[in-house]
Amino acid sequence: MPPMPTMQAMVLDVPGQALRLATLPRPVPGPGQVLLAVRACGVCRTDLHVVDGELLDPKLPVIPGHEIVGTVVELGPGVSEHQLGMRIGVPWLGGTCGHCRYCTGGRENLCAEARFTGYQLDGGYAQYALADARFCFALPDRYDDVEAAPLLCAGLIGYRAYRLAGDARTLGIYGFGAAAHLIAQVATAQGRKVFAFTRRGDVAGQAFALSLGAHWAGDSEETPPEALDAALIFAPVGALVSTALAAVARGGTVVCAGIHMSDVPSFPYRLLWGERCVRSVANLTRRDAQEFLALAASGALAVHVRAYPLAAANAALADLRAGSIEGAAVLTIER
Repeated sequence: MPPMPTMQAMVLDVPGQALRLATLPRPVPGPGQVLLAVRACGVCRTDLHVVDGELLDPKLPVIPGHEIVGTVVELGPGVSEHQLGMRIGVPWLGGTCGHCRYCTGGRENLCAEARFTGYQLDGGYAQYALADARFCFALPDRYDDVEAAPLLCAGLIGYRAYRLAGDARTLGIYGFGAAAHLIAQVATAQGRKVFAFTRRGDVAGQAFALSLGAHWAGDSEETPPEALDAALIFAPVGALVSTALAAVARGGTVVCAGIHMSDVPSFPYRLLWGERCVRSVANLTRRDAQEFLALAASGALAVHVRAYPLAAANAALADLRAGSIEGAAVLTIER
């Protein structure tokens, strides 16, 4: 009998501890699944929340990673939407029940039975990954593997948050990381004014935002030079909710785009008054993916990445935790 095929993967055994490099059996696709040879996988702040234990009840052990770019190498029974050799992407939303009121009403991101890649399903910090074929997407040819990876969460979640800002003409972005650097380009291309807010004293980050078309950049505590119609908060800092409310005009919207945020401190009602709105973004839908990837295909986004080999995943997470990455971190996968 030939030996069972294996793969290299970075595995989380216990939240709060470093990932370990492991040799594991290569997975076999079941009905409706595809097996991907992973070519690149983005390193997202949500991965950091999983690794640091800020998201409860992950599957353990688990392979993190939900911005997966790979080539289809095996099809499970019943798969017809993808073919061998196709390059596809796998996002955070890995599967839903398909029949609840949220799934049938176009809000599958709220499904109580939803399962998420790199959290409840093994992800892409590995040479191979399984995925539900219905939740995989063809990727625009104009982006190489490393550039395409951040589109699958930084881009998709950023796009959903951006859509919830409505027709805002002046848009504040708090936390200028992977998602912000993509959505700022979309917003400026659509004729909106972008105001970028960074950590205190982050001169390099502010210069980066300005280079991508931001109208203004400053510290998160600063008052922008004009009132904002809407604000997107990508930083996981609850105190920014009241800061953003103080910066938006009457009728404005504050969108909290992260899956995890520190507690929101109390704030005076006057900041909310005037029909200001605070809302959160929960996950994404397949429609979000289809719309954003079509948008990315029609206009060249400058995707800024710092690449790391698979075995350096802990270093990538540490750099993300320290806020030292300009753009997005991406693992490159070799065999």
